[in-house]
Amino acid sequence: MTAETRDGHIEITPGLAGGKPHIKGRRITVRNIVIWHERMGRSADEIATEYDLTLADVYAALAFYFDHRTEIDESIREGEAFVEALRERTPSKLSR
Repeated sequence: MTAETRDGHIEITPGLAGGKPHIKGRRITVRNIVIWHERMGRSADEIATEYDLTLADVYAALAFYFDHRTEIDESIREGEAFVEALRERTPSKLSR
């Protein structure tokens, strides 16, 4: 079952992109767009150009984020915690 939102730009498909909201027909998640835009300071134009998206795709993802900010921010925090735990368990061979 696929749930479509934001005028067909964003969908949630079990088994695709970890079941996270993503750009329809792509594996680019709303979370990816949020990180690139909100945390890395990339413009909507830059994101759309680099990933061959429409501006409507990018803005739909950002609108979805603002409507579901708590859940997506939590998902980002969980991802960061997971990466940090991996770093602690598997130290880089370069930093020795």
